[in-house]
Amino acid sequence: MFHLRTCAAKLRPLTASQTVKTISQHKPAAPRTFQQIRSYSAPVAAEPFLSGTSSNYVEEMYYAWLENPKSVHKSWDIFFRNANAGAAPGTAYQSPPPLSTSLSALTQAQSLVQAQPNVDKLVDDHLAVQSLIRAYQIRGHHVAQLDPLGILDADLDSCVPADIITSSDKLDLAVFKERLRLLTVGGFYGLDESDLDKVFHLPTTTFIGGNESALPLREIIRRLEMAYCQHVGVEFMFINDLEQCQWIRRKFETPGIMQFTTDEKRTLLARLVRSTRFEEFLHRKWSSEKRFGLEGCEVLIPALKTIIDKSSANGVDYVIMGMPHRGRLNVLANVIRKELEQIFCQFDSKLEAADEGSGDVKYHLGMYHRRINRVTERNITLSLVANPSHLEAADPVVMGKTKAEQFYCGDTKGKKVMSILLHGDAAFAGQGIVYETFHLSDLPSYTTHGTVHVVVNNQIGFTTDPRMARSSPYPTDVARVVNAPIFHVNADDPEAVVYVCNVAAEWRSTFHKDVVVDLVCYRRNGHNEMDEPMFTQPLMYNQIRKQKPVLQKYAEMLISEGVVNQPEYEEEISKYDRICEEAHARSKDEKILHIKHWLDSPWPGFFTLEGQPRSMTCPSTGLNEEDLAHIGKVASSVPVEDFTIHGGLSRILKTRGKLVKNRTVDWALAEYMAFGSLLKEGIHIRLSGQDVERGTFSHRHHVLHDQNVDKRTCIPMNHLWPNQAPYTVCNSSLSEYGVLGFELGFAMASPNALVLWEAQFGDFHNTAQCIIDQFICPGQAKWVRQNGIVLLLPHGMEGMGPEHSSARPERFLQMCNDDPDVFPKLDDFDVRQLYDCNWIVVNCSTPANFFHVLRRQIHLPFRKPLIIFTPKSLLRHPEARSSFDDMLPGTNFLRVIPESGPAAQNPDNVKRVLFCTGKVYYELTRERKTRDMEPDVAITRVEQLSPFPFDLLQREALKYPNAELVWCQEEHKNQGYYDYVKPRLRTTIDRAKPVWYAGRDPAAAPATGNKKTHLTELQRLLDTAFNLDAYKAFS
Repeated sequence: MFHLRTCAAKLRPLTASQTVKTISQHKPAAPRTFQQIRSYSAPVAAEPFLSGTSSNYVEEMYYAWLENPKSVHKSWDIFFRNANAGAAPGTAYQSPPPLSTSLSALTQAQSLVQAQPNVDKLVDDHLAVQSLIRAYQIRGHHVAQLDPLGILDADLDSCVPADIITSSDKLDLAVFKERLRLLTVGGFYGLDESDLDKVFHLPTTTFIGGNESALPLREIIRRLEMAYCQHVGVEFMFINDLEQCQWIRRKFETPGIMQFTTDEKRTLLARLVRSTRFEEFLHRKWSSEKRFGLEGCEVLIPALKTIIDKSSANGVDYVIMGMPHRGRLNVLANVIRKELEQIFCQFDSKLEAADEGSGDVKYHLGMYHRRINRVTERNITLSLVANPSHLEAADPVVMGKTKAEQFYCGDTKGKKVMSILLHGDAAFAGQGIVYETFHLSDLPSYTTHGTVHVVVNNQIGFTTDPRMARSSPYPTDVARVVNAPIFHVNADDPEAVVYVCNVAAEWRSTFHKDVVVDLVCYRRNGHNEMDEPMFTQPLMYNQIRKQKPVLQKYAEMLISEGVVNQPEYEEEISKYDRICEEAHARSKDEKILHIKHWLDSPWPGFFTLEGQPRSMTCPSTGLNEEDLAHIGKVASSVPVEDFTIHGGLSRILKTRGKLVKNRTVDWALAEYMAFGSLLKEGIHIRLSGQDVERGTFSHRHHVLHDQNVDKRTCIPMNHLWPNQAPYTVCNSSLSEYGVLGFELGFAMASPNALVLWEAQFGDFHNTAQCIIDQFICPGQAKWVRQNGIVLLLPHGMEGMGPEHSSARPERFLQMCNDDPDVFPKLDDFDVRQLYDCNWIVVNCSTPANFFHVLRRQIHLPFRKPLIIFTPKSLLRHPEARSSFDDMLPGTNFLRVIPESGPAAQNPDNVKRVLFCTGKVYYELTRERKTRDMEPDVAITRVEQLSPFPFDLLQREALKYPNAELVWCQEEHKNQGYYDYVKPRLRTTIDRAKPVWYAGRDPAAAPATGNKKTHLTELQRLLDTAFNLDAYKAFS
């Protein structure tokens, strides 16, 4: 083959160049070794039938000839024999010469070769056929019959691709003949109409031949039409992996591959009966209730069950699902197998809520269930994650939960745990979180080794026509960015749907990559059952009203085939109707709604059987001196031999070592101590976010990089203890929404893990606002689902501009559920307060307190989200240090750090108490010292903002009876903490005194971008804080 490749590189292009432009180079299916005999020395100028692209075809024929000379046309046999004997390709075709024939004799025989004009035609025609096959593989889906209504092209384009000779059942006969003429006689492919009955050798990149290696052109076109232009449209030719492309071709091109046994057809019919009759039952009983039914895509239920069955057969025993509201009740009933009476009782308006919190509508609730899969007779666990109405927001949450379940069971390849995500067509194309989630799919610390995506393509979004809802041909085009194959299928062909779902599940099992099934269907009702769709889609809904339901169509087909008879079909319907009626009767006995029965992520053993904490106490979070010293030693060293680190990092580690020697920690060491000690206790820690391995501010350095060996890294945290839990620290993609959702899902899986997400700057968390607002803040109230995720949000006014200053604490505090006007009367005040809150918000001013709050997060007997406003300048501030003494056994997190200086010694003489939080404390103490006002002004730090420490702040306020109370913050007055703190602080003192404000004036932006203005504003707030006459005019 060396000869052919060498020669082809020198030859002039084929005359009909348009014929071969679509032919891509390919490699042989299996490696072969060929002996190099000799090099060409003959001139090539007169060799018209080879070029850099046509040589692909010749090369393919050559491989076939090497394996079996009789497998190719006689003319090719002669050609290759002569070429191997040394003849130039342009002169090689003739009767095979004897081996003794010299090169000069071959040259003299050129006149004989010129008498064979059909050689060029033969090559051209075979190349044309190969181009035609490739055209169907690439663009056949554009003419597939996907729309059940027959009124819209699924790709929003009514044009047939110019290089496809689509069959006469797709185009009328006159159009078909005209296209055939344009594409054959002197046209795109240069074929004659007489060539339709000519036999052509099939390339190795197609399986339409089955056991045959050659077919007439007419049959080639027919088989391509059957494979690519019927009720299934396959998009896969953008995948840059030959093995994967060949796998898909085999699945869809092999003749007769889409066959079903009688039992399989009967099972499919029974599943369609359940799916359809469930919706009809709900409609009969509660016709005026919103339920977001599945009518128009009833085939979704058999589709999902098929994916689960096939995956179970391939070894999967845990499937985690996420989906929007449409069809959710049906999925709960017929896929997850939620008890029907539990679903039906949700429609009872008199049902009382048994759980605290708001609860949620029935079509948002999740579920967890373990049962036997009746097809495989294997145990399968199914979890449907609860979701908000924010479409696609649950996607990364499902991915994170799946990753966690794989992690905890040691499933490093995704063979035991998998995810299925359902989507709507408009949301899949329109929501950016879909793209963010796809881009996590192949990252080492985020991959779940393949997700099966199922799109319920109603061909409409609420009232919006798809032609106005997306710019891409299909709603699924976003999946192309990760080389996921996309299978479009007409949802009114149940057997095609089930076949495609089998292929999708098998693809995921084989390649562990994402795959998309696009169920092209329709929505029989409006957006909900109360909505009138005729206002905006009159033609579509006129057609829908005429449309025969898919169950009726399929039943009629099976009856006509003799697979079932009419009485059997009617008995199947009656049987399921009886099941529904009996469940409905039982549902009337349900008087109380238990949301905990709809929990998607139970934590067995963590709570009591009633779902309550096992205690209401929190042990000390301190550590013994030996553990602190040991962790500090590892944190300041490289625990791997022959590992070269950066010189600057050597200095950082040396500084850490000195701190440890002096029994002192800075911020980075305090974090190290907290993480390292929890790892010893068997608590897995996962820290994720942008640049977290080093830290945005170059303070963390949890991953060391060898300066001499590429990709050689060391994580000292994983070298602390012999039997420690693993530590995962991973830089994320440049995404907040997707990654925070992922980490939230990861934290759902187990309470015995500390999962942290760090924003690059706290300002950037607002691109993940949906996850914060819909999941983290109200998750327990809506779904009785606790979560201990930690958000680390760098925050502080340091002159870095409007986008690098504020983590928007006012937004988190506004969403806290404590009452500003009520002083809680509680036993075990601090822990009980934490249990009653929806999340914990802190702004620590010392490394020791940061250490304690991280450890407390795990030692609490329940789980709450923890929001930490972390510092920037304090990371290296010489005063922001803590002693080991603040971290020893018996120490705890301090919700409030009271004044401990001269002012505390003579509280009656104190004229003002400044309450503050975070970094501004250090600026206040410096200013107080400069002004020599330490006996006059007390400074109290509020470390835990929510739940508000009413008890401790009351004690502080009463301690200074003659002092003014001032809240001081560096944020603007309409931002920060003031609006949250003021009413609560007033409540602690029974509103006996005003609470004054010292800080920046109200502003639209979080911070100024001008350094001088920043310093001026800072000095002004400090002047106000220490001017004892500042508020007299307002008294």
